[in-house]
Amino acid sequence: MDEIVETLRKIEQNYKLFQQQQFTFVRALEHTREEAHDLIRPVSSITQVQCYKDHHCFNSTDRRILNMFICICNDLRNLCHKLEAVHSGDSVAKGLLEKCKVLLNDSNDLTGVRATYPHGVVNYLSLDEAKNRYGGVVSLIPVVIDTMRDWITYTKRNLLYTVSGGRATSKKETPTSQTPPALFAAQPSNRNKHTVQLQEKNFQKYLSENQRPQQKAPWRPPGKHP
Repeated sequence: MDEIVETLRKIEQNYKLFQQQQFTFVRALEHTREEAHDLIRPVSSITQVQCYKDHHCFNSTDRRILNMFICICNDLRNLCHKLEAVHSGDSVAKGLLEKCKVLLNDSNDLTGVRATYPHGVVNYLSLDEAKNRYGGVVSLIPVVIDTMRDWITYTKRNLLYTVSGGRATSKKETPTSQTPPALFAAQPSNRNKHTVQLQEKNFQKYLSENQRPQQKAPWRPPGKHP
């Protein structure tokens, strides 16, 4: 799970850079749509953006920003597969995952997709751009990222799964200790050590208090004695 969280964090960082260039992205779509003589229909799928980049893009700046959009979509799609590999989850987790997969489908119709608060990507567009041309395509990435966050939060809270060595294991399982039980028996706790020391001290005190005094020999005057 930690690997998934870190991967999503990196994607979010790339998306922030992309979001700062939204005006450049919209202008690139304008230029390529003009070259393709495709000014009537809205930009409604990832495949459409890919087609503009591959066949109707003759500007390095436009190519760079369109490619950035496609790369982020591919990264999110790959992360989707990782989420599924960790655990498909219950109906709620499966629903969130399926939503991401549908949104990231190359031919999925994006015209009805809209990112809402706190995302302001649609607000940066003019009314005509938002309604008729680019509202869906600029909303795709933030909506997918939010859905993946929801999946991670739900999975952590309800399924309690962790990833270890590429295998999903339940935290409910009690780990088997690799340390032999005898080792624990041979290592008394500090409390036990303290108790033993007190017992030994009390025993020595008992001996000193109850030891019979040695009898002294009777006094004799100085001099030679047989």
